[in-house]
Amino acid sequence: MSHEEGMLSLDDLRRCVAEGVIDTVDVAFTDHYGRLMGKTYDAGFFLEEVGGGEAHACDYLLTVDMDMEPIPGFEFANWEKGYGDLHLAPDLGSLRVLSWREATALVLCDVVTGQDKELVSVAPRSALKTQLERAAAMGLQTSGASELEFFVYEDSYREAAKANWHSLTPSSSVIQDYNLLNASRDEHLIGAMRRHLAASGVPVENSKGEWGLGQHELNIRHCELLAMADRHVVYKQCAKDLADQLGQSLTFMAKPHADGAGSSCHVHLSLWRDGKNAFAGDGDLEGIRCSDEFRWFLGGWMGHLPELMALYAPTVNSYKRFQSGSWAPTSAAWSYDNRTAGFRVVGSGPSLRIECRVPGADCNPYLVFAAALAAGLDGIAQKTEPEPMFRGDVYKAKDQVVLPVRLEQAVERFESSDFTRAAFGDALVDHYSHFLRHEQAAYDAAVTDWERRRYFEQI
Repeated sequence: MSHEEGMLSLDDLRRCVAEGVIDTVDVAFTDHYGRLMGKTYDAGFFLEEVGGGEAHACDYLLTVDMDMEPIPGFEFANWEKGYGDLHLAPDLGSLRVLSWREATALVLCDVVTGQDKELVSVAPRSALKTQLERAAAMGLQTSGASELEFFVYEDSYREAAKANWHSLTPSSSVIQDYNLLNASRDEHLIGAMRRHLAASGVPVENSKGEWGLGQHELNIRHCELLAMADRHVVYKQCAKDLADQLGQSLTFMAKPHADGAGSSCHVHLSLWRDGKNAFAGDGDLEGIRCSDEFRWFLGGWMGHLPELMALYAPTVNSYKRFQSGSWAPTSAAWSYDNRTAGFRVVGSGPSLRIECRVPGADCNPYLVFAAALAAGLDGIAQKTEPEPMFRGDVYKAKDQVVLPVRLEQAVERFESSDFTRAAFGDALVDHYSHFLRHEQAAYDAAVTDWERRRYFEQI
């Protein structure tokens, strides 16, 4: 076993296989929703054929909707092209034990082309790696974290489906924000998550009860952004697997209930150079001691937020979270240690960082980190100054940049932006715009319970 608990080298895996400790390896990547897709291999075959080479999966996986139906109209893959193979290159730096599964390891993959093994631009992990290469070319490294919230229910996933996801029983009957007594009643699940994540190469900081009924937050330790995005998707898989094993369910929907809190994915980010926080410095920004790179990164991140909302908030449900007084932001304002702002600056000196409170728990972390880096690095390149710091209740502000309020508005901004095309390339922008338009169209065609309640008898 390697020095970091739960992480494996290829030699570690060989030893574990020889000792009978591991007999299975999951080989995976994420689709556009952030779901892990892939195959489960016999560990011996993985060592012989896959670990030093590649695996394959159908390329339709980067064109499917939530119900796994291929969406027509993509250039990347379609019926005319015959839906061929994706080439999956295992990133052996991500090889880890899955301690909550018997004798199983996991390796995450880059999606690459078949001939020259270049990154496939429309794959989520590729988008982040491309932006990390831009940062490295500027002499910068990254550090960040994603803080996930979720709701827990007493009903199993199958029971929830049979009930059409109505009238589910939250795991608590009261708001349990920071309340150790109430939150401890879910310790059979949350405690298991902490222990299994720590044993699977995902170091944990803490967990706490959150503001909604049955809502929790579990935070994992910050690290370089690619490793953090990998940890994020392993975390979500662990949470769902454990809930399923316990006959319960949980959801990372951004807004599962109209009358309750939403679930966020607050993103913390800082840049580093030569082992030191590049955001720290002797400059002054509204009383904050910082570097020019901090100011410009904040200015770029904020300035490009409306164009990138489609990546921060990728579902129709995402936009129902942005409500005044809900702890979710409604504008792009920034402030110091102010939870009503879309951008909350926290820490000082070596711990100075920016927290973006816009993404919800339904986001794909690779795309969120890619968007944040693209915007912030552009801010440094253009020396973009941030708007003045807001003091007070941002919900009451009258002159701040308002966020798109529907997915279709966000897609229009994303698709028509010169910046997004320069940062990500036409192929990715066109691909995701088409994907997200289908998501909006599926919602627009649906007849909802709200409509039946409102119109069935009275119209």
